[in-house]
Order: sequence, then C-alpha cells, then structure tokens
Amino acid sequence: MKSKTKIFRTLRVALVAVFGFALPAAAIDLSKMSDPERAAFGDAVRAYLIENPEVIIEAIEVLEGRQAEAESRADIEMIAANADELFNDGVSWVGGNPDGDVTIVEFIDYRCGYCRRAVPEVAKLLSNDQNVRFVIKEFPILGEASLQSARFAVSTRLVAGMDAYKKVHDALLDFSGEPTEVNLRRLAEGLQLDAEAILAGMDAPAVTQELQRNRSLGQRLNISGTPSFVVGTEMLRGFLPADQMAIIVAEQRDQG
Repeated sequence: MKSKTKIFRTLRVALVAVFGFALPAAAIDLSKMSDPERAAFGDAVRAYLIENPEVIIEAIEVLEGRQAEAESRADIEMIAANADELFNDGVSWVGGNPDGDVTIVEFIDYRCGYCRRAVPEVAKLLSNDQNVRFVIKEFPILGEASLQSARFAVSTRLVAGMDAYKKVHDALLDFSGEPTEVNLRRLAEGLQLDAEAILAGMDAPAVTQELQRNRSLGQRLNISGTPSFVVGTEMLRGFLPADQMAIIVAEQRDQG
C-alpha cells in the first residue's frame, strides 16, 4: 500500500493534470482559500475525478516516469563519480572480454539465492556476446556466513591468484553448506589449493580493507541488495535474465 506522503504527492500531480500543467501553484494552494472556496474546490475536484478516474492513472504514470528519469540521471552521475573504483580498481576479477566495449560489474553475495540464479544467465550473456567485459565485486551483506565466504574468496585471490579465485568463486556459489573452517578447508583441498595459507589469510588487513572499500562503494551507489549490476552507465538493482541484460548492453553500445 502506498504511503500517505506518496498518495498526497500523486493527488497533487492529478490536480495539475486535471486543471492544466500551466496552472500556477498558488492557484491550487488550499491554505490561501476561504472555507467555502476550499469546499467548492474539493467538491469540483471530487466530482471530476469520479467522472474521469482515468486521470488518476495518467497522473500516476506521469509521476512514476519523472521519478524514473530522475533516478536514472542520479545513477549516471554516481557511476561517473565512482568509475575508476568500479571498472578499474586493479584487484577485482575481470572476465569475459577484458577489452570489451561494454563493462558489466556485478556485486555478489555467496548466500544470495538470486546471485546463484544469475550465474547461468551471466554465462549465457558472455557466451552470446564476445565483446562484454565482466567484473566481480565481493559484497557480503547477508550475515556472518556471507562475510566468511567473501573473506575466503578474497584470501584465495591474494594467496593463489586470479584463476584460483575464479574456481573458488564458482564453487562458493554452488556450495550449499555452512562456510565453517572444516568445509572451507575441504573446498580448497578439492580444488588442489593451499588450504592452510588461504584460511590463515582470511583475516588479513588487505582482505578487510577490500571488503570495506566494496561496501563503501556500494553505499555510494545506493546498492542495498544483491545481485546488483552496473552495465556501462546504467544501474540494475536485482536479477535479470540474459535476454533482458543483452538489450541493455545493446542500448549502452548504441550510446557509444
């Protein structure tokens, strides 16, 4: 249900839609009307809207369109202001085509069900479009298990390099157990990695600092859930199938 504030805002837009967009704001300022004028005005508006309820729908569409445009402009500005950290931080794993003309950045949490659903969709997109650059940002926001998994992944990269990181990243997204020391050790050993070194490095300052930077970056971009994607200059907060992401990639490519 809409909040009272949003309902009042919508009704104000409806009044403008009813009486003309060029009508001065003061002309519909009820506080400046006498009681009889307010009553007459209210009766007139009510009668008109009852007779023409489609005006409310039109007004809501106008309001939502304006809000969407404002949010899109704000996202473009935020992405531009954080472009270096988003696209070229020097530490995040980069896949797809490293020289691709459109970059997708994904903020992921290993405990997020929608992040897991996104895996085959992203893979399909990268397979179908050989000119997309793909960047992964660790963004653990779903509790201690998420944090431990992210620490394990980042520690793997620092200890064993990017290829090992990607193997662990994929394994964690497919892992259904708890990220206990025993389970993480077993996972690392199954991938023929140095489990002792990786586990020992999970609490290293470099790991903590990277996760803190990602959290700060996400906050600046108003990211509060996963998966979230930055596709060129557009922000996508939530899961999308490959075909819909492909449309956005094509739009970004057309924009140059």
